[in-house]
Amino acid sequence: MAYYLAQDGCRIHYKIFGEQGPSVILIPGLGGDGRFWNGVVERLKENFRLIVPDHRGAGQSDRPDGPYSIPLITSDIVGIVRELGCPVHVVAHSTGGAIAQVIALDHPDIGSSYTISSSWARSDERFRMLFNARAEMMDAGLAETYQRMTLIFGHTAEWLEQNRDTCIEGIAAAHENLAPFSVTAARIRMLLDHDRLAELPKIQCPVQVVAATDDILTPPALTEAVATAIPNATFVTVPGAHFHPLANPDQFASVIQQFIRQVAGYYEHS
Repeated sequence: MAYYLAQDGCRIHYKIFGEQGPSVILIPGLGGDGRFWNGVVERLKENFRLIVPDHRGAGQSDRPDGPYSIPLITSDIVGIVRELGCPVHVVAHSTGGAIAQVIALDHPDIGSSYTISSSWARSDERFRMLFNARAEMMDAGLAETYQRMTLIFGHTAEWLEQNRDTCIEGIAAAHENLAPFSVTAARIRMLLDHDRLAELPKIQCPVQVVAATDDILTPPALTEAVATAIPNATFVTVPGAHFHPLANPDQFASVIQQFIRQVAGYYEHS
């Protein structure tokens, strides 16, 4: 069990899997728990050195009262990478994708490439309404309701049907996993401040952007706007809902491996 000590004293938990191959950091989404990537890790750890952090306020990292912001969590992730030795291939989902944008823009020496999955660069009115409502659930202490809605929003009907026991366990653990509720609410609201869309054309390194066909948390149009704004970015659409890397790790691991191979060729010929 490893921790990075941030400048404000917050301990940021991370794990490392694999001992050979290119270094890849897997940044989770709003839930902030690196275990989101377990299935992908199992499929990649033989060929890559994987760095898997928990966000501050989530997982096994410290959960200070605040403040919370995308730039602050980005500074934690950058600190881990610098401490371990960079650069890395950055693979990031949803909120992690917002963090990846900030890394690429503000810390361009960190990433050899970026895979940004089911993310956004500027919220629209629907996004703001949805995430404000989710924050209000936490304000009211409705942890089980919040978790139930997260599962509904995040997965296909087929996955929910096939994973009933997992869903029941997740709902039962919601109070523990989401506590303190004020921290979870603050982490949700920080998403609404993320707006780097106008700056994305500055990104020059290889980027692939992945959208899921049935994503209702970050619909494909929001994710495609990220790809459109980044010069020469590759846009990939995969079947599934928002949590497609968790639901179909074979598919997502394949997307990552193919892109990193392409990037290796890009650097060999540049």
